[in-house]
Amino acid sequence: MASIKDVAAEAGVSVATVSRVLNGHPSVSARARARVLAAVEALGYRPNAVARSLRTDQTRALGLVISDVMNPYFTELARSVEEEARALGYSVVIGNADERPDLQDHHVTTLLDRRIDGLLVSPTDGGSPRMLEAARAGTPMVFVDRWIPGVDVPVVRSDGRDAVRDLVAHLHGLGHRRLAIIAGPAATTTGRERVDAFRAALGAYGLGLPDAYIGQGDFQADSGRRVTEGFLDLPTPPDAVFAADNLMALGALDAVRARGLRVPEDLALAAFDDIRWFVHTDPPVTAIAQPTGELGRAAVRALVDRIEGRPGASVTLPARLVVRRSCGEPPPPSPASPQSPASPQSPSPVRRSTT
Repeated sequence: MASIKDVAAEAGVSVATVSRVLNGHPSVSARARARVLAAVEALGYRPNAVARSLRTDQTRALGLVISDVMNPYFTELARSVEEEARALGYSVVIGNADERPDLQDHHVTTLLDRRIDGLLVSPTDGGSPRMLEAARAGTPMVFVDRWIPGVDVPVVRSDGRDAVRDLVAHLHGLGHRRLAIIAGPAATTTGRERVDAFRAALGAYGLGLPDAYIGQGDFQADSGRRVTEGFLDLPTPPDAVFAADNLMALGALDAVRARGLRVPEDLALAAFDDIRWFVHTDPPVTAIAQPTGELGRAAVRALVDRIEGRPGASVTLPARLVVRRSCGEPPPPSPASPQSPASPQSPSPVRRSTT
């Protein structure tokens, strides 16, 4: 493997000149710079990232601690984070907290020990001691998807309140009146926010949300299955269930089928966090979609701003309702034949997207 001395010898310059070229120093002449870059290319020289980090106090690496790598939402988020970071000249090291505060602290400690330049965190269970300590110590940090009130860190997230209102309006329009929710952990901001938005949206139609219709989940499929079984055992079961994330929705779907029942004929089902799989389920699931890719890219830009001395701004993007077939929606119209033009469709009062 070529060394910096080999590059200097090949280019006919000093090691100091090579170092200045590699670090973008403006004092090197254009001719010397061209010789050094040609030597680097000819020898296949790659700078030692560890040595460079010791000189510059930067590793050009970001840490990403996500709540659950098995959740397709966070998988897509991680991909967009990695793509944007790479475009800005950074690499990403990922830690999976698996919805456990102790694992979150483990990953935060490990990443800081590796001298990453900044942290992207989706806090689990309201945060964890090491993460809070790092945030309050001034470590460049951005919360993504979830956040912790009172911690002075930029937050990049979506706002699902309008989409939840659209969902309740959609369910009400289909004739559903007994609406229940499979909630996420109350310790997380997303868990609380989605329940509050659902309750407020029901209130606009004079509908309540009794305690029996609030099932406590944990953003995992097993909890969606367990809560749905409890709903089905009630003397008056709900006629529609809103799962506050995609994995709990899949668990709910399993519970309905295990009873020999059908969605939507016996129970309507909708989900927060749209995923690509939902178009392939039977029936395809009506869901609230977050702009996941945009969130990941915006979070990286906010973190890099903080690392490079600029104020990183919080970003809030709207979620949207995607209507499919799991709530009793009528089938899509058949394509019009050439002999009979399609009749015009009346506009829908609900703001939504259909896939």
